[in-house]
Amino acid sequence: MAITASGPAAADTVAVVTATEGRPARRPSGAGLRRRFPGRLTPYLFLAAAVGLLLLLTYWPAANLFYYSFTDWDGLDQTKNLVGFDNYVQVFTDPRIFSVFGVSLYYFAASFVQMGLALYFATILSFSTRFQNLFRGILFFPYLINGVAIGFVFLYLFQPGGTLDTVLSWFGVTDPPQWLGDPDIANWSLAGTSVWRYMGMNFVLFLGAIQSLPGELYEAAELDGASRWQQFWAIVVPGIRRVIGLSFILAIAGSLSVFEIPFIMTGGANGTSTFVIQTIQTAFNFRQVGLASAMAVVLLIIVLLVTWLQRRLFPDEKVDLT
Repeated sequence: MAITASGPAAADTVAVVTATEGRPARRPSGAGLRRRFPGRLTPYLFLAAAVGLLLLLTYWPAANLFYYSFTDWDGLDQTKNLVGFDNYVQVFTDPRIFSVFGVSLYYFAASFVQMGLALYFATILSFSTRFQNLFRGILFFPYLINGVAIGFVFLYLFQPGGTLDTVLSWFGVTDPPQWLGDPDIANWSLAGTSVWRYMGMNFVLFLGAIQSLPGELYEAAELDGASRWQQFWAIVVPGIRRVIGLSFILAIAGSLSVFEIPFIMTGGANGTSTFVIQTIQTAFNFRQVGLASAMAVVLLIIVLLVTWLQRRLFPDEKVDLT
């Protein structure tokens, strides 16, 4: 079939139109391409503002961070002297700096408790339970509270003669430990506060993933006589494996970058200083912005490396539960 047209419109729309097999079907004319050109640019124009803000507010400061890490800038002086890799060498050789990574182990261990409790409650409340909406709200509520407010609440809870000591005295504990003053206990107290603060986020992730599993799987498992525990290991855990992996990555990143709770409750005293607190004190208290920038870059590389290792060791696999 051949289509013909007369007049100027014919030149703007179709130069050659043919449906014969083996021949070019449609070829827009130059004027048609010019008319389509602004339309093709529309998606890029919508993206331009967002990408521009992302480059300006995220990647440009990150590029400056890398540059500062190779200088001895104090944050105030106009001159910045290049010092090469001296800041990075100091990060890895100064025990005062690198040893604070040991504090992150408390939060890393606590994150497993946090994910275990969140998975436990999410599994129970995914089934029909009385007052399940009330319990869901109670478990998620701490995550909605500002971290500064949580820090002050638990500061009064753990202080000598505070709420926790009063409750323990009802059970005959007359000499409670210094929850925030003893270096052997302070980090566990702060890690426990972090568990209370962030368990709600893991709970919501696990609950949404469990509820997305097909209900027919549970019905088939019950017909086969599977117990709740067997359903959990055969249906729930394989079905939410990706969410568990995501939570694990977030736990690693969170344990390495803990800041607000120890900063508010102890200010990094009594052996509770984390790497982020140490970085901020280096930058603003000791006026070593170059060294602090190198510490931030090292933290970023460690988080990326651990995430890459986790993805290599435990890759996402397509799970077929049918």
